[in-house]
Amino acid sequence: MRLTHVVRAGVAVAAAVTAALAFPALASAHVTVNPNTAVQGGYTKVTFRVPNERDDAGTTKVEVAIPTDKPIASVSLKPVQGWTAATETTKLATPVKTEGGAELTEAVSKITWTADANSAIKPHQFQEFDVSLGPLPQVDQIVFKALQTYSSGEVVRWIDEPAPGGEAEHPAPVLKLSKKADTAVAGATTSAGPTVNAADSGSSASSSSDGTAIGLGIAGLVLGLAGLVVGVLAYRRAASPSA
Repeated sequence: MRLTHVVRAGVAVAAAVTAALAFPALASAHVTVNPNTAVQGGYTKVTFRVPNERDDAGTTKVEVAIPTDKPIASVSLKPVQGWTAATETTKLATPVKTEGGAELTEAVSKITWTADANSAIKPHQFQEFDVSLGPLPQVDQIVFKALQTYSSGEVVRWIDEPAPGGEAEHPAPVLKLSKKADTAVAGATTSAGPTVNAADSGSSASSSSDGTAIGLGIAGLVLGLAGLVVGVLAYRRAASPSA
């Protein structure tokens, strides 16, 4: 009977540790932009990844705001099967000169993806929406505020801007932008090796995050099993007759 209790305790420890280590990965399931870095003045392809966080409703609409205080001249969308995409433009208070010398008087300010009848993002699934952007403005970051609408009528507002000291409850997707000079210096100081275009690395950030979550889960399981072994050994020592 005592051995049974020890085994149950070991299993409980393994489950508790695994759950505790996996919690940060679960808590981070929100709308993201991948990759989350690019170069000022260049063009890039980004992917907005939208997970469904509800057990009883599907995601039927996704809206992403494109800031116009530093407008982006070219915004192109990749078709997503089962979804209809539409853009809205805003007249600029101050026209901006483009690379070719033309004057930009309006820019895309919002993208809306709407699901067809049978294409909503189902519970525990996600969808990705690709957008080509450029030239990117001379700023440190672009904050893409997003709205996620569920079939239940609920609207989740992913609009909280990043702040030092922790993650917001509903963080907006953020694309960090580096200067071309900074990129050149970084490349010169690293060891030689194949380079990866930011536009082709849409899944690298998420793959790293997924790998980290899996590693933490395995670590928790190993720790729990170690606790089980220690408990069994302790039981055997206690049960053996003294010399």
